[in-house]
Amino acid sequence: MPQLIELNTYGSTEGKLTVFEKILPGDIKRAFYIYGVPEEQERAKHGHYTTWNALIPVAGSCRITVTTTDKTEHTFLLNQPTQCLILQPGDWHIMDQFSKDAILLVLSNQYYDKNDYITEKP
Repeated sequence: MPQLIELNTYGSTEGKLTVFEKILPGDIKRAFYIYGVPEEQERAKHGHYTTWNALIPVAGSCRITVTTTDKTEHTFLLNQPTQCLILQPGDWHIMDQFSKDAILLVLSNQYYDKNDYITEKP
């Protein structure tokens, strides 16, 4: 089941620091970011058999719609760099409504494996 969490953030007049630790099981083995997506474009449209992902909007905003294995649908608007959406194995998701300045960071506990992708919506 997807979980939206607030990352620990510390700030002063010198700026802010947001920390990401102990969120995913195991080590972070892969990191990538998505940007330059037209607002009407849908991304992802998949889930994973074994991979956990953490999605963080470092700039701008986007919407993530998640369908769990029991066919329950959850919708999240990611629009603050302190937000982190955790996707567990089996969470099928679509990303859309990217703002022009959106940069979505994705951290994963597994290396890329094309056989780990679930392409059919539950």
